[in-house]
Formats: sequence, C-alpha cells, structure tokens
Amino acid sequence: MEERRTALRLAAAALGLALTTAAWACTPPVEGTRLESARHVLAYKLPDVAVGRHFALEVSACAKSGRAPETLKVDARMPAHGHGMNYAATVKAVGTGQWRAEGLLFHMPGGWEVVFELRSGGISDVLRSSFEVAEGALEFSPEERKKILSHGPWPPKLSRDASNRVSGRIEAVAFGERLFHEPRLSGTGTVHCASCHVPAREWQDGRPRGMGLEEGDRNTQGLMNVRFQRWFGWDGAGDSLWAQSIRPLLDEREMASSASDVARLLREDPSYRRGYERVFEKPPPSDDQALLADAGKALAAFQETLVTGRTPFDEFRDSLERNDAEGMQRYPAAAKRGLRIFVGKGNCSVCHFGPQFTNGEFADTGVPFFKPRGAKAGVDSGRHQGIRRLRENAFNLLGRFNDDPARATATGTRHVELQHRNFGEFRVPGLRNVARTAPYMHNGRLATLRDVVLFYSNLNEERLHADGEKILRPLRLSGGEVADLLAFLETLTEGAAQKPQ
Repeated sequence: MEERRTALRLAAAALGLALTTAAWACTPPVEGTRLESARHVLAYKLPDVAVGRHFALEVSACAKSGRAPETLKVDARMPAHGHGMNYAATVKAVGTGQWRAEGLLFHMPGGWEVVFELRSGGISDVLRSSFEVAEGALEFSPEERKKILSHGPWPPKLSRDASNRVSGRIEAVAFGERLFHEPRLSGTGTVHCASCHVPAREWQDGRPRGMGLEEGDRNTQGLMNVRFQRWFGWDGAGDSLWAQSIRPLLDEREMASSASDVARLLREDPSYRRGYERVFEKPPPSDDQALLADAGKALAAFQETLVTGRTPFDEFRDSLERNDAEGMQRYPAAAKRGLRIFVGKGNCSVCHFGPQFTNGEFADTGVPFFKPRGAKAGVDSGRHQGIRRLRENAFNLLGRFNDDPARATATGTRHVELQHRNFGEFRVPGLRNVARTAPYMHNGRLATLRDVVLFYSNLNEERLHADGEKILRPLRLSGGEVADLLAFLETLTEGAAQKPQ
C-alpha cells in the first residue's frame, strides 16, 4: 500500500529570528533545523510525522556564552485554534545539551507551533518553530486493520427466516406493507404501525419516547436492518421479527388491539381476506391466535426489506481490504482518526461489533433505568423483565406458531438464562444510519449524537450495575477526539457526504 507521509513545511522561526546560513555562535551536536535566542542556539531533528501518530524529537542546544542550557521543555500548539496537544511530551536528557522528547502527537492537520523552553541560571529562553501539517494517510496497525475489516462487507447475504413460512415472498411483502399502514389493526382504529415507525424518519418517530395511544417508557427503535437482529425490542422480549410485530398490536398504550380484532379484519374485510388467501394459500383459520401470528409474519416479511445502503465507511473498508490507496484517500482524515478511537481507545467495537455494528446482545450503559415522570411504574428493569416476558409469550419460537419444524431457530430462546446482572441492561443498537436516528438511548435521554459521545467520555461509573460486565470506562476524550469520533460515526450513514483529503 502506498503511504503518503505528512508534509511538514517550515513556515517561520518565531521571535522574528531569520534562519540564515550565517555562522552560529555555537554549534549544537544534533544536525537539523536551528533556532536562535539571545543566549542559545537550538537544533532539532523532526522525523516523518503522520497526523494522529505519536512521534519523538531529537533536540540539542548550546550557549553562545555563559552557562550551558540545563533543562528543556517541549510542547506544541495550534495558535489559530487556541489549543495545544492532547498529550504531554516527556523530555529525557541523553547527553550534555542533548534531549529526546517523546509522546508528541499532532491530532489534526493545520498550523502547528512547536515550543521549546530552555532554562539555565534560573532564566528561561523560549524558542518557537511553526509548521503547516498536511492531512497525510493515517496508517492502521495489523490489529486495527483486523477490527476495521470485521465491520463488513456490506450488505450481507440475505436469507429467509425459517420460522416464518412467508419470509421473502413478494406477495407477503406487499400484504405486510398494507397491514403496516392499516389503522383498523388498532383497537381504536386511529393508529397504525407507521404512526411510530415513520418512513421519512428512518422508520422511527424522532421523539424521546414512543407515542401510540399513550406515551410509552422507551424510545421508538428504527426498523432499518431489523431483519438481522437476534433479539427484538430494547429488552429482547421478542425472539423473532414476526413475534415482535405482534407485541405493539396488543399493548394497551400502543395499539390496544386483540387477536379477535385482528382476526375479524382479516376474515370479514373482502380485500384483506383475498390478500391473506393469496399469501398463505388457504382461507383464514378459525383460530384467532393463529391468524394473529400470520398477520405478524406478513408484517415481518415487509420489514425484512428495510436494509440500509452502502456508506462512506463501507467504501473505505473495502479499499483497505484490497489495499487501494486511492480509495482510502477519499475517506476524510477526521473520520480515520475517529475510526482509530472507535476500534482502539474507545473500545466501542467490543459491543458495536461486526457489519451491523452491534453484537446483538444487552448491556448496562450507565443510563438511569428509572422510568420518566408520569409512567406507571418507577423502574424499567430492561433485559431482566424481557426474559420473563419472552418465556411467557405464546408466540415465542418454542411455541406452536414457529414454522421451523426442527426448532433450530429457537436455540437462543431455549438456552437464555435469567441473571441478576440483566437488571437494567438494554439491547445494543446497530449504528448504521445512526446520524439519522436521534434521540438516543433506550429512553431517548440523549438528544444528539454529540451528547452520546460526551456521555461515554464523561461516564459516571457509579451508575453501572455492580454485578454487570466491567467493560465501560470514561473515555476522557479531548475536544478534537470528540469531533473525530463524530466524524467517523457520521460516515456510517448512507448518502453521507465525504470530502477528499
């Protein structure tokens, strides 16, 4: 892979000192760029530097007259932005008048100023050298590369849901889409699935908490890529997409319907009856629950078609895999730096794993699990209650409505274990198109994607379940790192603009 090294162009020596070929009053032992103060001459040797990568400086100095320099401090800043580096350099003496400064890092391109403070006889001389740091290609280590490649390829190969006999059938998709927009599926005839899962809003509603017939306790999850989930809902009380599609129909605060209400519509409305017979190749059964299950399966067949497209990240990921330097160059430098945080310091990819950017399981994020004011109860126990509801659900994959005779689809349901640590855990959402799905978290507590990044940066560990997984730690991100991580997350959205480097 061709590598573009960061170009460092000497702009000016500070303090009005011109760099010339004139004789110096003394000669520092290190060859390199030279700076001069009233008392000292300093030289430093700068290696090739890449934005976002630590580097070291070799520095030496001598006295024009009088006492030799005793100590050295090294720092760097961006005058135009009013901030310095995110890291403090460590300076080690390696000989008389010689030092090695380690741990420096330019975390963004632009104008940088390296500041050297020489001290002798209790007096400091400050010398400055300014540079323009270009956006070079950010190299990833073999481990980083492996993690990045694990987030693809996209889109994945599609397969039918064996538990749903009409999964993938064109007739079922059309029938399910019609049901999705049918208000008569609700007990009042006033709301439908699309009331909360709004197509123009990434199939969610943009509200902190969902609003059906009443306001609920949780944020409405979008439906894009829902076909790839293993568990459904924030608490995983659904183990199939068709079972999950039934749940809001029966919830008194969402659609307040019943098996008999749904069955009546499918049997008595001539158009729906014909549609049912075309999809299921039989008349509607007399068993209301069986007919409700079939309605859920048609709804699921439609939702299976909702798959996100390719993103700027996918283009970069594939370019990385085939060592396409030109393709990688088109990915924004800030997004590359944010990606390094995501797979490295941030440890985000532990939970947001794979092509869907989720491990499909549940975690305690430190978000309070008390329900919002006005809710019927005070605590949302999340996955703990979800497992209980899953086991009690007549439509789960261990039940009679599963179309998979071998029940191979029910392995998770059969073996899931209720544990105390499940209290307050919620499903890890996928991150594709995440820039379009605000607000965030299970209760819609965080309004913007930036709020989410800052939440994890300043995480209150005291809010984490004492018996839970010890994964999360405050990230303590700098302002630049926050911006970089946001730049990366925005490239997970299809159609997101990306500027070349």
